[in-house]
Amino acid sequence: MGALLGSYDIIGTGYTPVREMIDFAAERVKVPVACLAMVVAEEGVSGLYFGSARDAWTSAADLSAQKHIVWVERPFLRALSVMPRRYDDLWTAAKGMYKVEPAVADGGEVVIYAPHISEVSYTHGAFIDRVGYHCRDYFLAQWNRFANIPRGVLAHSTHLKGKGTYDPATGVELARIKVTLATGIPEERCRRLNVGYLDPGSISVDHWRGRENEGVHLIPQAGEVLYRLQRPPAGA
Repeated sequence: MGALLGSYDIIGTGYTPVREMIDFAAERVKVPVACLAMVVAEEGVSGLYFGSARDAWTSAADLSAQKHIVWVERPFLRALSVMPRRYDDLWTAAKGMYKVEPAVADGGEVVIYAPHISEVSYTHGAFIDRVGYHCRDYFLAQWNRFANIPRGVLAHSTHLKGKGTYDPATGVELARIKVTLATGIPEERCRRLNVGYLDPGSISVDHWRGRENEGVHLIPQAGEVLYRLQRPPAGA
């Protein structure tokens, strides 16, 4: 459900249909149910909430939105997501895309910088090579073609590619933003996977630093926090 709705419209947006479905199922449990929801930041435990699952989770999510989301006033034109070494394949390093995507302008670009990554997925790589990276509508318009692909692989594909459209009549797919890999994954494989390629050796991280006034943003330790555009005031 989360992939069908899209991470752009789900992650960091509060009480979501996915959470509502979980709570709906939990309400069928015929014993008293309570929830202890914890919010953890770098400095330690920031909040602890106890009560019904819905109330405790909602309170924790509200605090998490203050601790774990960077709210930006203007959208990014380009972002360099520098991935920590603990992300050892693109399956996990996709966070460098979908945790920045909501703050990127239409037509913008996210560059995932991870010279240490040489594999898309140590577990699901063969499936991803068959499918590539595409937006949700690409799969929904051709569902029978991908019937034998694990749903989790299709979800991952859409998380990395982001929002976009697909016209079945013309076969044209249009991504909202560009995703470029500056990793150890070869250029030819990136092209087959339907993502851009940039030689990681050509990148100077310092060149991306301090250029926010140009719409260029450096995201060190990417994947740890979420970036979203601030909502304009009501009536603005």
